[in-house]
Amino acid sequence: MNAVQMTSMQRTLTTLGHREPDRVPFFLLVTLHGAKELGLSINRYFSKPGHVVEGQLRLRAKYRSDCIYNFYYAPLEVEAWGGEVIYSDDGPPNSGEPLIKKFQDIKRLKLPDIGNTPCLEKVLASARMLKEKTKDEVPIIGVVMSPFSLPVMQMGFDRYFDLMVEAPDLFWDLMQINEAFCVNWANAQLKAGATAICYFDPLSSTTITPKDLYLKTGFEIAKRTLARIKGPTATHMASGRCLPVVSDIAKTGTAIIGVSSQENIREMKIACKGKLTVLGNLNGIEMCRWTPAEAEAQVKHILSGAGAGGGFILSDNHGEIPFQVPDEVLMALSEAVHTWGRYPLDWVTDERGI
Repeated sequence: MNAVQMTSMQRTLTTLGHREPDRVPFFLLVTLHGAKELGLSINRYFSKPGHVVEGQLRLRAKYRSDCIYNFYYAPLEVEAWGGEVIYSDDGPPNSGEPLIKKFQDIKRLKLPDIGNTPCLEKVLASARMLKEKTKDEVPIIGVVMSPFSLPVMQMGFDRYFDLMVEAPDLFWDLMQINEAFCVNWANAQLKAGATAICYFDPLSSTTITPKDLYLKTGFEIAKRTLARIKGPTATHMASGRCLPVVSDIAKTGTAIIGVSSQENIREMKIACKGKLTVLGNLNGIEMCRWTPAEAEAQVKHILSGAGAGGGFILSDNHGEIPFQVPDEVLMALSEAVHTWGRYPLDWVTDERGI
């Protein structure tokens, strides 16, 4: 068994090089649980950067995660454009009324000033504080919504698909301004202290967008956008399937792919070998009902399918652990990966060439 214990940063970098570190990296992408740790409402928790910093540090110490997740909530990005955010007592904040009500509203959009937008500045402030406290011992993950997926919150699913068909010129106008925002927002987070950027792009998953349409839209947009982000990126499909487009995603320049629990993790690892590090694919929704024993069994199942040879990070499949997942289940996941994820994975008897 590997005798040298690595830092979280060393462990992650080793597996990104498709080599085996001391243990499979464990990225527990918890956000709302920080409010529980501090005894705050979700609204109040996200109101101050110091709350998020303290929450993330406590959660990492408690569950021994290999990353810090400086993600607040998805509609923060439409809030930056002047959109509405609706808070919940037991779930993530959600988008309110779409800010693009008519196609022509796209022409009137003004690019947010990153440094003078309060909701964005909170995220940058917490990134700076986290970097100061953790130095280079652990990856700090920043988050952006892809230019292709953001319009779901800017204008709603139905109107967005209508836009693609009925007004393609305005669609590309929206992509242009969204790309500029995404690049500016990602680079600001990297400058503030984020180690890498998670590029959420669920609309590019084959669950939502057919491959031929993806290659004309989300693929081209990702290539342009990721090339301008001044740091490493991970593309996350937020529970959507992506196996049919894995080779294409690898060509966008991303380093990691966040994959669905609905996909076979062994097949995904084989498809990504030497091209992408796989992140996943614990089912966050099912986690709400798991016992600790079931959590351990799920970890072992995934590690046996994808753990060998590096190039794999254990995480959930959506990019955010639901508020309803009990602490005992999260603790069981941590205990399982720390027990069964140590290299070499001698207990795995069938690796089948992975």
